[in-house]
Amino acid sequence: MPNPPSRQPIATERLVLRPSVAGDTERAFAIRSDWEVARMLSRATFPPERAAMAAWFGEHEREWRDGRAYRFAVERDGRVIGIVDIDGVADGEGELGYWFERASWGQGFAFEAASAVVRFGFDVAGLQRIRAGHAVDNLASGRVLEKLGFWAVETVWRESVSRGASVEVRRLVLARETLG
Repeated sequence: MPNPPSRQPIATERLVLRPSVAGDTERAFAIRSDWEVARMLSRATFPPERAAMAAWFGEHEREWRDGRAYRFAVERDGRVIGIVDIDGVADGEGELGYWFERASWGQGFAFEAASAVVRFGFDVAGLQRIRAGHAVDNLASGRVLEKLGFWAVETVWRESVSRGASVEVRRLVLARETLG
């Protein structure tokens, strides 16, 4: 296995994306305690479970080292406002995901952070394809992915842990060769 990418922060115009660490658990717990955030995440429990979240954050450095996931805490003015990651990395592919505090919605932060992580995935981690998905009723997330250049491949029903029901999910993909 090749060496994993360096765990260096990524600076964008308004944000700093730094590899997440166990110390980010409490802030992420606060963000995910908002039902409007959690309901859009397919694997999130609601209310969140602090111990499970601590265990998840505790694995981030190992996942990075093993090349299985690259997770970033998104900071604005020194405060964590969200998480963006590429996980499920295998065979040159991974899946993009992101979630932000509600106070940060509608300001372009998801697009800015996701754009930086997509570039990281292709240019630094060497991925060939990045998958993504969003609940059909999460129109804002769909717009972010389309603006990034993702294209829809299917619409399926998936179990949503937070909602406790199946939801319609739009699956999308972005291939390295389609970028300019």
